[in-house]
Amino acid sequence: MTSAAELEQAWAKRRAARRLATLGYAVAVAICLIISAMISEAYPAALLAGVPRVGEYFAKITPTLHWATLLGGTSTKGALAYWFYRLDSWAWLFFETTQMAALATLGGSVLGLALCFPAARNLAPNRWVYILMRRGLELFRTVPDIVYALILVWAFGVGPLAGILAIAAHTTGATGKLFAEAVENADMRPWDGVRSAGGNWVQAVRFAILPQVVPNFLSYVLLRFEVNVRGAAVIGFVGAGGIGQELYQVISLNYYEEISAIVVMMIVVISAIDLLSEQLRSYAIGRISA
Repeated sequence: MTSAAELEQAWAKRRAARRLATLGYAVAVAICLIISAMISEAYPAALLAGVPRVGEYFAKITPTLHWATLLGGTSTKGALAYWFYRLDSWAWLFFETTQMAALATLGGSVLGLALCFPAARNLAPNRWVYILMRRGLELFRTVPDIVYALILVWAFGVGPLAGILAIAAHTTGATGKLFAEAVENADMRPWDGVRSAGGNWVQAVRFAILPQVVPNFLSYVLLRFEVNVRGAAVIGFVGAGGIGQELYQVISLNYYEEISAIVVMMIVVISAIDLLSEQLRSYAIGRISA
């Protein structure tokens, strides 16, 4: 029988080996970080030199507000209305941005839904179809949406259409991958039951797989919509419509207070969408699960 001393000694050796392995991993990670910093030229001196300039820029875009005139009109300096003097046009551009994101999310999610089932290992008709679908989804999501936007602006011209198509293309790859992984985690016993009863592949997907994965699909779509609102605001920088195009113009012209006004509105709008989407996701998933 092993004595208590021997057990204690074995435990001490195991703990020492674990600590040594942890130290080795930490050293390896530190070496990788140092190499990455050297390659990307992220030197401490450059960071220390840049931080004050960031502070200077934020000081420039900070509006000058006066308590005495805070609630004045658009022509009163120091008033909130003077800071947001183009609120009506900016609000419309934000509305356009959210509609771009909504259409792109819908289109990309529908296409991702169509591609996810043959891209799932457990439902693909054969290995070649699985590999082809997986590589296709990777192609959609590997290229950044802003690159798609640059190409599509050249093809379709400046405007929201290019932005919608660009975000939809990236959304197809992202949602298709997430949908396929959810399908791969589904219980296959209902599938076997439908198939053994004479149901074809499409019927088995409809009645055996979809009821299990719809809550996950909905969660992914709503989350992707939140991401796409941010993306729609960014790709406007390349002429793809929305508030991003306006933000790029005011940054280029150094209209500092307009920059801060748009940024504040962007934070408020995206935060509101995040909160609303979270509530909608929880409600819808609860209804479906029930």
